[in-house]
Amino acid sequence: MKLKQLSVFLENKPGRLRELCALLADNGINIITLSLADTEQFGILRLIIKEYERAKSLLEGKGFVAKLTDVIAVEVKDEPGGLSRILQIEQEAGISVEYMYAFTIKSGENAVLLFRFDDMDKALDALQASGMGVLHSLELYQRAES
Repeated sequence: MKLKQLSVFLENKPGRLRELCALLADNGINIITLSLADTEQFGILRLIIKEYERAKSLLEGKGFVAKLTDVIAVEVKDEPGGLSRILQIEQEAGISVEYMYAFTIKSGENAVLLFRFDDMDKALDALQASGMGVLHSLELYQRAES
């Protein structure tokens, strides 16, 4: 199951991230998890938000550049080698990781990682065929709220 991720391009200047967060908060939109990468002039904020379409519209209305992309949430044993097993599955399937980040909750004794692959459908098929726990968006949102 693929999830929607909201990616927002931010000017690298004081207050811009706070402005975005305040806009979401003022509209009752909760950030489930996020990742922020920066360059000298701008940053890319990647967000998992239950109400991603509404958040995208609000942000674009305030001048932010926002885009929806697909990611996959994968459960992995929280132990040495857990991530390596996922990467081996994808390497054997001929798929490259574009980026990834860890989720802020655990799933029982497992960690949850979010991935963007160069071939999302093929990656999903490979993960499911190998028995890896791939989370559906509803399941992910429910776990984040509990």
